Amino acid sequence: MIIVRDCHTRGHTDLGWLDSRHTFSFGNYRDPEHMGFGVLRVINDDRVAPGAGFGAHSHSDMEIISYVLKGALEHKDSLGNGSVIVPGDVQRMSAGTGVTHSEYNASKTEPVHFLQIWIIPEAQGIAPGYEQKRFPRERMEGRLRLIADRWGSEGAVTVHQDVAIFAGMLSDGKKLTHEFTEGRRGWLHVARGLVRLNGDELREGDSAKIEGERVIELETDHRAEILLFDLT
Repeated sequence: MIIVRDCHTRGHTDLGWLDSRHTFSFGNYRDPEHMGFGVLRVINDDRVAPGAGFGAHSHSDMEIISYVLKGALEHKDSLGNGSVIVPGDVQRMSAGTGVTHSEYNASKTEPVHFLQIWIIPEAQGIAPGYEQKRFPRERMEGRLRLIADRWGSEGAVTVHQDVAIFAGMLSDGKKLTHEFTEGRRGWLHVARGLVRLNGDELREGDSAKIEGERVIELETDHRAEILLFDLT
């Protein structure tokens, strides 16, 4: 079974400096039908104006992943980490017992577009942690590249949960497939472009809940960038 979550039905926050679309309930957007999917709690599609950003704020007991689509995102936290994240980078911050961080557009002239993803950890009260790795975009072409899982497999960042996150880039005429093992299900998010998922067409910003499907097939007539979450 595949159920498409249309991009136009997402929650929306517009603060002038921030234009954010929420796949699941977040902040002032509350929808009991979309509170998350298993341990996948948040997918925020954020666009931040030049020089603006999120001032210092705190989190706890959450795995937070940032995935930049365009521009540059500057990160600082109470663990002493400071970095600039650009397309091809994946950042994981384990909030655990508590961490304070800020996120700003690193450019004074260009907007930044990124996805912020929250995963509920398998245990509360873990030690806070930080990890950032680079995944060259050319190595995502025509494949599903593992970017995060519990074990840091294949050079992925490590999350404290039984989840695997894949990123992929498709071009005209190419197909990608993914097989779920017994008891697993998926969530697909179209970051850019247009794809067909087992024949169903999804546009940029659309998502799809995938249950009871052993194999999925992705294809496009143009170009697309997707994230696939493989979950229990």
